[in-house]
Amino acid sequence: MLAEQILAFRLARSGLAAREAPDLAAAARCPASDFARDAALLALAARAEGVTRDAYDVAVDDGRLVLAHTIRCAIHAVDPADLALYGRGLIADDDGELAAEIGGAVPGMLERAGVAPSEALAEVSGAIEGALAGGVALDRNALHDALRERVRPALLPWCPSCKSHHVAGNLWRYGTRQVGAVLDAERRYVLRRRGRAPAAAEAVRRFLSFYGPSTVADFAAWAGMTGRHARRLWQEVAGELAEVRVGDEPAWLLAADEDALEDPPEATGIRLLPPGDPYLQKPNRVLLAPDDILRKDLFRAVGSPGVVLRDGRLAGSWKAARKGRTLEITVRKLGRLARAGVEEEAARVAALRGAADVAVVLL
Repeated sequence: MLAEQILAFRLARSGLAAREAPDLAAAARCPASDFARDAALLALAARAEGVTRDAYDVAVDDGRLVLAHTIRCAIHAVDPADLALYGRGLIADDDGELAAEIGGAVPGMLERAGVAPSEALAEVSGAIEGALAGGVALDRNALHDALRERVRPALLPWCPSCKSHHVAGNLWRYGTRQVGAVLDAERRYVLRRRGRAPAAAEAVRRFLSFYGPSTVADFAAWAGMTGRHARRLWQEVAGELAEVRVGDEPAWLLAADEDALEDPPEATGIRLLPPGDPYLQKPNRVLLAPDDILRKDLFRAVGSPGVVLRDGRLAGSWKAARKGRTLEITVRKLGRLARAGVEEEAARVAALRGAADVAVVLL
């Protein structure tokens, strides 16, 4: 199967073939990373008309859109109906898997303290729930302060960068996932009604609906889980999958999506996608940028540029710099780009970033 056909299918499922999502929750059906500044806001605005920062902030505060630590324990914008699935629904029950998925220094710390990962998570989760009870909203530093009063010292290692003792790395983030804590527009943690988590295997269906045809290893990397955990969930939906050859390698797709893959819709227009956009996640990178040097330039560990799409195809990269009241957007072309189309999208980005004016530099 040709890369272009797969990318066209994934582009449409990501909501980028046309800007027609009816609301922010629908635009966030495929979780949108908020790792880079304003990334989730810009990603949703690439999928829905009329998005403004004020409307985004109001939706986050009133619960029509959720910002929370979900897949890979990173902050994503998601449909509120999916918070339980991508949050506590994907947390491993097995202590070995849980330790590996939390990762970092946590497994060693817990082993030295003689505390099982599930026990530590339960303690931290309960402490977060207690700290946020009654409608309390706490920023990260205030949350750490509250946890110091509620968590045993063995779970409060010294953090050289913060110069303080606090609950380690992903352990506290996993705690927010467990209790369904979300971020408000001021980046404070608050509790929302948790809702019932669907069977975790639903995440495999969702992943394949966005990134199929794909493999169980791709799913594990996207979800931030061990291979064993991923294979167990994958097996639960194996009867719903169809095998597809991608080059010489096998991959799988939801059987219900075979016709959609064969005839994906045509994409139109220019999009300035932010770093970390759902369409720029790892499953798509080799197909989007087969050249190793280009791929390394576009997808860096830190400081990645955004990507320019023209009619669904990679056409350049972009970066923005604030100069007074003007946002200067520099576009490096990889293909033919009409200035008028770029300027229209750049103006959208500038407005979302709160700039009074925009200047476009085409290189």
